[in-house]
Amino acid sequence: MAEYIIKTAQNEWEVVVGLEIHCQIISKSKIFSGASTEFGDDPNVNVSFVDAGMPGMLPVLNKECVHQAIKTGLGLNAQINKYSEFSRKNYFYADMPTDYQITQFRYPIVGEGQITIDLSDGTTKNIGIERMHIEQDAGKSIHDLSPTKSYIDLNRAGVGLMEIVTKPDFRSPEEAGAFLRKLRSILRYLGTCDGNMDEGSMRCDANISVRPLGADELRPRCEMKNVNSVKFVMQAIENEAKRQIEVYENGGKIEQETRQFDPVSGQSKVMRKKEFAHDYRYFPEPDLPPLVLSDEDIEKVRLEMVELPDAKKARFINELGLTPYDAMVICENKEIADFFEKAAHGHDAKKVANWLMGDFFAMLNKKRLDIAHSPICAEDLGALVELIQKGVISGKIAKDVFEIMSETGENPEKIVEEKGLKQVTDTAAIEAIIDNVIASNPDNVTAYKNGKTNLMGWFVGQTLKLSQGKANPAIVNQLVKAKLDQ
Repeated sequence: MAEYIIKTAQNEWEVVVGLEIHCQIISKSKIFSGASTEFGDDPNVNVSFVDAGMPGMLPVLNKECVHQAIKTGLGLNAQINKYSEFSRKNYFYADMPTDYQITQFRYPIVGEGQITIDLSDGTTKNIGIERMHIEQDAGKSIHDLSPTKSYIDLNRAGVGLMEIVTKPDFRSPEEAGAFLRKLRSILRYLGTCDGNMDEGSMRCDANISVRPLGADELRPRCEMKNVNSVKFVMQAIENEAKRQIEVYENGGKIEQETRQFDPVSGQSKVMRKKEFAHDYRYFPEPDLPPLVLSDEDIEKVRLEMVELPDAKKARFINELGLTPYDAMVICENKEIADFFEKAAHGHDAKKVANWLMGDFFAMLNKKRLDIAHSPICAEDLGALVELIQKGVISGKIAKDVFEIMSETGENPEKIVEEKGLKQVTDTAAIEAIIDNVIASNPDNVTAYKNGKTNLMGWFVGQTLKLSQGKANPAIVNQLVKAKLDQ
């Protein structure tokens, strides 16, 4: 892709970005307690004594969270570490009852990996994964219910998180956005995180720095904390890069700090200054033993792995004849990819893809539905394409049939039969209509014979109009030309 360069009157600048993404693990209970992880329940109903930090309570590691972490690591093409351990990360938050977080520091469960991202110009880029560790989430502070008080909801406290840390491989907001979309897609395929950023189950911290174009050094970075949409992450990177450049070019210095991005104003503000590992006084978690995995543990999870977006995309291109762009769009969402595969089974896959990405997506968007609640099932979309392929209906009539399908949920064969929409292929019947059009328009016939051959399209259109769109267009074209050339 074209380089993302920020040009000023003084210099040309390059942005350097690394991401830390907190992904809520899909599990019925929290990572160190049996409390529910259900989203949307009343405040403080899903809280155990462990989550509330009561004295004498001991954490017990949730086996399902470990299983989901291994699966995610495999999906990131990453090293699964057979030895990992937990640490206490000490800091004060009003919604952190223990004043420390149980996390993994020196020895994470997942090591280095790699994700390939797809960019708008058709190119790809490999993004390095530094590590992934598992930890517990904090609770939630609520500041907008009272002008004088803040409220604490501990339902989220202790929910299992996977923190995925990338290498500083991003050189543009677009690359960061493409990575987050690809990561979210992989997690949803795996069923390890739902990726709903608006619900807080996937949150991103962006570490941003700038340097003169061509320089190699990494300058001090600023962390944009808890950005909750792909769009806002991209905006935060662009705006922070410009802010840092302005500071440098005015003779200032950038200090390592944590900032908060406001998507409404497009500005950020300082939350806290320099943060380093020693600030958290990490030490080994005394209440949890090291986590030791066997080769058998890892292989058992590997056998459960599903076909991931990149593999599915390659198969759709190589076996079903889709374009790389169509395959990328369809495979980004597992439900859409599964729907497409059912719809395309036994039919022209490319034409099914065209209908899916055109009329079908437009219908869902208009009705504000996701694909799980579509009134048209996959098999019926494939059947509609088949009716066009076999010449039973024309493409124009198919759009009318599709509209009825979207309102009634009926299958296309039934609609075509009941409404008498079958395409007319009887040449005698079509010839009769053409003869009528020709006889009624002698001036246009003369003009055609005198060289205005583009009038043939007019005759075809009139014939199709009189047939109410039922005449087979290919046969009409053939017969009209033959009769006009007599």
